[in-house]
Amino acid sequence: VQLQACGGGLVQAGGSLRLSCAASGRSFGSYGWFRQPPGKEREFVAAINWSGGSTVYADSVKGRFTISRDNAKNTVYLQMNSLKPEDTAVYYCAARYGREVLITVYQYAYWGQGTVVTVSS
Repeated sequence: VQLQACGGGLVQAGGSLRLSCAASGRSFGSYGWFRQPPGKEREFVAAINWSGGSTVYADSVKGRFTISRDNAKNTVYLQMNSLKPEDTAVYYCAARYGREVLITVYQYAYWGQGTVVTVSS
């Protein structure tokens, strides 16, 4: 089982990026995106359940980020709009077999390698 995240890069404040995370080997019940800013701990960003009908967002990204999934492709996405310098971080996708939408790091057993997002002011 492997998660492969991509789509990070350097963008100016106010810009957009779309992260993708493809799962190989198995399909998962729920996915999450987390991020780790420089010098800080990993934090929750967004999560989505099996059907995509239930999503949860951190307050800091509500209204700017959108999580979605394509079960046919075993892929989860994070559309990030109106980016701010404080969104700069390594972004990680995570997955679990359970279908509940959960927001803590330890509840996810599978992790991608991380993709770097840098937002310049």
